[in-house]
Amino acid sequence: MIRFLNVYFPTRSVFLFLSEALIVSGSFVLALWLLIGSDAYITLNYEHGWAKILAITIFTVMLSYYFDLYEPALLIDRREIYFRMLLVLGFSCLGISVLLYFYPEFAMEKNVFSLAFFLMTLLLLAFRRAYLWFLSKKIFRETVYILGIGSYAESLAQILRDRKDLGMEVVGCNYSRLDGTHAGNATAAVQSLLQLKKNVHRVIIAMEDPREELPTEDLLQLRFKGVYLEEGDSLLERLYGKIRLDGLRASHLLFVEGFRLRPSQQFTRRVASFIAAAGLLILFAPFCPLVMLLVRLSSPGPIFFGQVRVGEGGKTFKVYKFRSMRTDAEADGAKWASKNDPRVTRIGSFMRKTRIDEIPQLWNVLRGDMGFVGPRPERPEFVPWLAEQLPFYNLRHMIRPGLTGWAQVRYGYGATLEESREKLAYDLYYVKHASLGLDLLIMFETIKIILHRKGAQ
Repeated sequence: MIRFLNVYFPTRSVFLFLSEALIVSGSFVLALWLLIGSDAYITLNYEHGWAKILAITIFTVMLSYYFDLYEPALLIDRREIYFRMLLVLGFSCLGISVLLYFYPEFAMEKNVFSLAFFLMTLLLLAFRRAYLWFLSKKIFRETVYILGIGSYAESLAQILRDRKDLGMEVVGCNYSRLDGTHAGNATAAVQSLLQLKKNVHRVIIAMEDPREELPTEDLLQLRFKGVYLEEGDSLLERLYGKIRLDGLRASHLLFVEGFRLRPSQQFTRRVASFIAAAGLLILFAPFCPLVMLLVRLSSPGPIFFGQVRVGEGGKTFKVYKFRSMRTDAEADGAKWASKNDPRVTRIGSFMRKTRIDEIPQLWNVLRGDMGFVGPRPERPEFVPWLAEQLPFYNLRHMIRPGLTGWAQVRYGYGATLEESREKLAYDLYYVKHASLGLDLLIMFETIKIILHRKGAQ
């Protein structure tokens, strides 16, 4: 896997992204060469041709990203993949046509765009077909043995079998030998790997009890033979961007890379948050009177809604939103929102799905109560109970809470203890890897979440 902005991406997905970007740009260069021959050099170098092609390439691959075409785990049906690719090409063509209408100077020589899109369609569809064939062949996969027993090892094996995009083939699990017989214990399992000639590229250690003794010398022999050794928790962290809470101990947090917040790093993140919040407030200011009018007409009561939340260091502050619920929503006491919550007004439901109700929180970001990115602030009524039920919950309060966060773009809304536990796994990953780069990535992915109208209730 490839690390970028403190997030790990499958190598195959990165290869797919870069290859399709090359195909898009290459289609335009090829179209220019076919139509005007050696004069293409003039267009590319003296008529801003390279800049135009770069803009089109970025626009097209970003459309593919927003249509989840670089998330192979989400797209199993090949027909769905091809359908989405055609949608991307259609939207890309439409977008460029609109751009050419308003900015004719963006155009190149006659028929270049038409021929380039024709070539791009053929090449992208052909490449996707070849890529899917590549994924289906065992010869191109890394062989993996899972050293462990029980539900943890079994679930890890199932994840690797389902995630074809990772290029991993599970050849043994649960202390079983590669020939299918039971190995009995960890030592016997590793010895069977040393004795059998069948090649294993990676051994993943998935022990439910971290105190269980491992055959250290035999594992070292495997490593010296070129076999890559990895802990299951580490693999899951890279795969899903979350920290596994089961069996998590303080030593896992004390002696690992991360969980360090430098003052300079905090300053740059604060500046970025302020700029983003100020820019969005200016952008949405003309629409705020309309939203205020709709809130007023949707149900009787105030336009704005204030609520106490827990922030950095456990300090409380008041967060502001456009009111999306009836005024008697919590007449019976505080409770989490639920899916299709009857307390939400009609206009409130739309505001929640599009995140319009959270625009006033930009003021909290400007004041410094919140950052633009960080764990979502929880209500003080729930924090003591959650801290008692969930390990290391209060680590969320090491940094400023955020308007959006890693848990919001990777998981969504949590309205139960189990869902809060899952969100905490993502929040701890964010606290561990917090950086300006990761913040920018989360901002970028938040746009995708809003466009898809996911994760809100």
